[in-house]
Amino acid sequence: MHDQDHHHPAPSALEWAKSVLLAGLGGYFLVTLLTGNVTNYINYRFTWLSVMAAGLFTLFAGYSLYTLIEQRRAAHNHDHSHHGHDHAHDHHHTMNWLVLFIAMIPLALGLLLPSKPLGAEAINGNVSLNAVSAAGGPRSLPVDPFDWTVLDWLTAFNHEASPAAFNGREARVIGFVYEEPGFPVDHFMVVRFTVSCCVADASAIGLPVAWGANERLPENTWVEISGTFQAGEFRGTVVPILRADQIAPIDQPAHPYLYP
Repeated sequence: MHDQDHHHPAPSALEWAKSVLLAGLGGYFLVTLLTGNVTNYINYRFTWLSVMAAGLFTLFAGYSLYTLIEQRRAAHNHDHSHHGHDHAHDHHHTMNWLVLFIAMIPLALGLLLPSKPLGAEAINGNVSLNAVSAAGGPRSLPVDPFDWTVLDWLTAFNHEASPAAFNGREARVIGFVYEEPGFPVDHFMVVRFTVSCCVADASAIGLPVAWGANERLPENTWVEISGTFQAGEFRGTVVPILRADQIAPIDQPAHPYLYP
């Protein structure tokens, strides 16, 4: 009869690191949900995916930590010695650390970089005056035009052949200030980003605004603009231009993106 001594190795540093990564991911998703920062990255309609991710990562982390603690307790109850050096094992061990390091990069970026929505610095001159490409198809508009967003107005413009058809129409819109060197003096754009799924598919859309005041508004400032439309030339094309009667700085909205 041969008595076999069961091998109960203590958890390795790699196994502990995997558990910490799972816990970190679960905590990160949970914090972004509780702070509302999750909508800086995805359409609010898909926040349930982040809820599921937070729950699953936390569950996996808890199970992993429990298993490692039990494994460590068992290892302390057994004497164990190991001799020899397995080069194939070392290579596999190194690859596991490399994969773990790569998996940690998104978490590290999420923790180190401040969470904020896209702004003027993400535009690079690519602001659309066409809502069809941004919206991806027909959409219904609010009954009251004073509730229309930048996206709603652009949608209405797309359904009208003549820009002059909106002459004299009053509007009140919210967005952030964006300027380019080629804009006419006392003109800027009031801009919003549309997000269908996540910021990877975000598109900047905007309305040209004529502001006769001498003061220049700082770029990225969120404003509420009241005024009337008048057809005019902008970027070499005749479009409805919002002639501002009043501009008031406001706080950034809780949901800064528009969702087609």
